[in-house]
Amino acid sequence: MQMNAKYTSLVAVGDSFTEGMSDRLPDGSYRGWADLLAARMAAASPGFRYANLAVRGKLIGQIVDEQVDVAAAMRPDVITLVGGLNDTLRPKCDMVRVRDLLGQAVERLAPACEQLVLMRSPGRNGPVMERFRPRMEELFAYVDELAARHDAVVVDLYGAAVLGDRRLWDVDRLHLTAEGHRRVAEAVWQTLGHTPEDDWQSALPATAPPNWTARRVADARFARQHLAPWIARRLTGRSSGDGMPPKRPDLLPYEGPLA
Repeated sequence: MQMNAKYTSLVAVGDSFTEGMSDRLPDGSYRGWADLLAARMAAASPGFRYANLAVRGKLIGQIVDEQVDVAAAMRPDVITLVGGLNDTLRPKCDMVRVRDLLGQAVERLAPACEQLVLMRSPGRNGPVMERFRPRMEELFAYVDELAARHDAVVVDLYGAAVLGDRRLWDVDRLHLTAEGHRRVAEAVWQTLGHTPEDDWQSALPATAPPNWTARRVADARFARQHLAPWIARRLTGRSSGDGMPPKRPDLLPYEGPLA
């Protein structure tokens, strides 16, 4: 494992978490932790190249079919792989198949880069988290196993209490805010052996919890704007990422967010 190296290229593989939702830029596009990480790596390495193949809504099978071989062919210094969590949130989930596909992805990507980065994804505290926690923890245990087998590093976001704080999650309750993405970028930066810029696990300032009325209004807004469309897509077999291309499909010099 080569840590704290002067990496010259990065390819990010995954779903909406790596695409950058809900870290929205003024032009309506998404930035996210991978873009933030690339910017910091580029500042330390002139000519740094970056590709982000992640697309929202992708299941692990789609990530393997559509992104893994493309990323491996680029042979970058660093590849980040985060996938499988969308599968665990489905009512019917074959965890044996999820584990097998994730293993296939790691086996293809690990030999194609100097450093493979895996993650134990964060989860927002609440009833949804509690319902799916056993599947998530099964997935994360396998991530640890794969990392040990293939000399990858694991960024443990799941074990960071602050990333369960609801204030770091967007109103859709599925994606991190801009501050959440910033903390993830710092976590990956440090895991790669770079000098810390701050404590990404520091707790948010204490605030009074919202009152009953505010919670009910937020719940109704969430159900109308996010939960109902999500259920409709599940019932019709559609995904939020259907037909969407990756935002950075080519390994090119990083020059900031796309316009």
